[in-house]
Amino acid sequence: MARKIIIDTDPGQDDAVAILLALASPELDVMGITAVAGNVPLDLTAKNARIVCELADRTDVPVFAGCDAPLKRPLVTAEHVHGRTGLDGPILPDPAMPLQDDHAVDFLIDTLRREPAGSVTLCPLGPLTNIATALTRAPDLAEKVQEIVLMGGAYFEVGNITPAAEFNIYVDPEAAEIVFRAGAPLTVLPLDATHKALVTTARNDAFRNLGTPVGVAVAEMTDFFERFDKDKYGSEGAPLHDPCVTAYLLRPDLFSGREINVEIETVSDLTRGMTVADWWGVTDRPRNARFIGDVEPDGFFALLTDRLATYA
Repeated sequence: MARKIIIDTDPGQDDAVAILLALASPELDVMGITAVAGNVPLDLTAKNARIVCELADRTDVPVFAGCDAPLKRPLVTAEHVHGRTGLDGPILPDPAMPLQDDHAVDFLIDTLRREPAGSVTLCPLGPLTNIATALTRAPDLAEKVQEIVLMGGAYFEVGNITPAAEFNIYVDPEAAEIVFRAGAPLTVLPLDATHKALVTTARNDAFRNLGTPVGVAVAEMTDFFERFDKDKYGSEGAPLHDPCVTAYLLRPDLFSGREINVEIETVSDLTRGMTVADWWGVTDRPRNARFIGDVEPDGFFALLTDRLATYA
């Protein structure tokens, strides 16, 4: 049976690729997509999620708008990375499919309570505001979810929005703290892994050479997205952060990591949003997350290209 998942997201070009990979994979049953404010404000993330569904010809997947601001802080966005729309690069039409009437948090709670315990995986690709709000309103969800597999944080690589913090955790550290302390099975794809999934020129050419609307759109998204990382890190291309979540669900053998304790810094202005990862086990704090440290990039891109090739 296909693994049931809910994608919680703030698209973002790399979020879009993560969604496209999921929708192209019969091993995954995407029950819904919940949008959250993050890379761009909520009105754009909810719009972008529907644009991606229509690009994939999957208007059957319901999209829900969620929280428009972090739990306790003003929203910080990332137009400097993703552009004004969040999906800068390709020219894609506005979506015709509607948003669902229900709030994303209500959908999360209702779905997890309706489905058999341990049968739904949550896949957060942005700030954790929606997930934390659901867990706060319905603490029983922590025992009902199969797993939470998220993109966020860092340990050796440390920050990409501040010297100490990765963007998704930094935007809403209070929400991250709730999720990391909830007790649900948790797997984390941090920058240490995602920065090894670089779209080189050859890999992006492989997307473009598919010759389909999806392949060309992904290549054009990466053409835009990579300029930031090339300038900042001097890297060969853009890291595809969020598709690592989807790829982990499909091919966990491509990834390696450890069960460790991770705490979230919420107090210090200097290290706000830092994922304090006890990689070496120097404390007696209990393990609460599987932190992924490595990905096999050739296998990752072979999987991604093969699945994108299934779109007409």
